[in-house]
Amino acid sequence: MTGHVISLAGYDARVEPGLLDSLGRHVEAAAPAHRYVVVTDYAVAALHGATVRRALAGLAAEWIEIPPGEQEKTRERWAWLTDRLLALGCGRDTTLVALGGGVIGDLVGFTAATFMRGVPFVQVPTTLLAMVDASVGGKTAVDVPAGKNLVGAFHPPAAVLADPAVLRTLPAEERRAGLAEVLKHGVIADAGYLARTVSALPVLLDPMLSDAPPVVDAIVRSIEIKAEVVAADEREQGRRKTLNFGHTIGHAVELASEFRLLHGEAVAIGMSLESSLAERLAVAEPGTAEAVDAALRRADLPRDIPPGIDPDIVVAATRSDKKARRGTAEYALPVRVGQMAGAERGWGIAVPEDAVRALLAERTPA
Repeated sequence: MTGHVISLAGYDARVEPGLLDSLGRHVEAAAPAHRYVVVTDYAVAALHGATVRRALAGLAAEWIEIPPGEQEKTRERWAWLTDRLLALGCGRDTTLVALGGGVIGDLVGFTAATFMRGVPFVQVPTTLLAMVDASVGGKTAVDVPAGKNLVGAFHPPAAVLADPAVLRTLPAEERRAGLAEVLKHGVIADAGYLARTVSALPVLLDPMLSDAPPVVDAIVRSIEIKAEVVAADEREQGRRKTLNFGHTIGHAVELASEFRLLHGEAVAIGMSLESSLAERLAVAEPGTAEAVDAALRRADLPRDIPPGIDPDIVVAATRSDKKARRGTAEYALPVRVGQMAGAERGWGIAVPEDAVRALLAERTPA
């Protein structure tokens, strides 16, 4: 099957079923180096390690494996990883290969941004969420106790190499969580794409159809949307803020849940709540929140705060979000499905905390 190549700012994203088998030549073409180091987690290594080792055999790549999970995306793990690279004798002629989901991509990207003041890295995403969002755009970061992604750098990869066929091994809950970002892209930029995605959900949710055209098309269109937005605002001073739809509350809920919620699940909750906020503030047309909720329901994604999470903790967490300004959280809010509140509102809208707290109280089970 022919691959799809999407051009981003200074690098390409390639989406191609079966790409993992020819990974070596794509990595070498994108980022020639004297040394290659693959960084992955134990779970991904068990599933795809043998294939990737064969594909990279000509590059004599070193391997580093860490435990899976968001709890690994820390300053401590970053320090450990840089020490491992130094112990391997790596220098500025090294290319890192991030093989995994969003946690691996963020951690390896931040390591690449800071090791020897910056070395190249290649994203090889293995989850739907990483393919459609986390691997694209050049943001890298680690989490700290105050919140997600608060220590990081803009460091674009040399390439994004996505093989949808690997999604056959993705757990159902991870697959569903990845769809939250797919739906988000439709809400912020393309109502027709959102409608097509909702119609294609039976295919998108079937692991045996991971390389079917609707899945490939969803990955490609999501990357195209993100590429268009990032090209207009690489450093998130304006339009790129629209990609944060669902994330101000989503990140806060994720943190308050102590990462028991998957990122995509938290974003789905954030999308539902932030759409409701947009209507209450007369930013969004009536019916927008119901349209977003209908898509989330069809994907069987959560829309309300889980039991046991204190709304006041969620509100407090929004203040430390990296999108906050002058101690007030900013929200990316829709005008309608397919269009976000624009430049006349500064792309990011300060929302009174009382309004957020009141909505959270309504949408949190007793």
